[in-house]
Amino acid sequence: MRKLLFSAVALSILTTPSLAQKKDDEPLVILDREKKQQAEQVDRQYKRTLEQTRKDGDAAATANDPWANMRTPTDGKR
Repeated sequence: MRKLLFSAVALSILTTPSLAQKKDDEPLVILDREKKQQAEQVDRQYKRTLEQTRKDGDAAATANDPWANMRTPTDGKR
């Protein structure tokens, strides 16, 4: 009985450090987390650039009409 109790205590003492290790520190988990962060950053940059080009494109299309002086009032009503 004493041997069984001693072996159970020794086994629990030896396995305690392995339970204290974190699973998040694995290299694959770290790489996966970094890839997700980079993908989110690229998406934010893409959306920001897309919004800027839409704003710039709308203003340029309405403000610049090189043929405005060449049209007559009836050209658009055929």
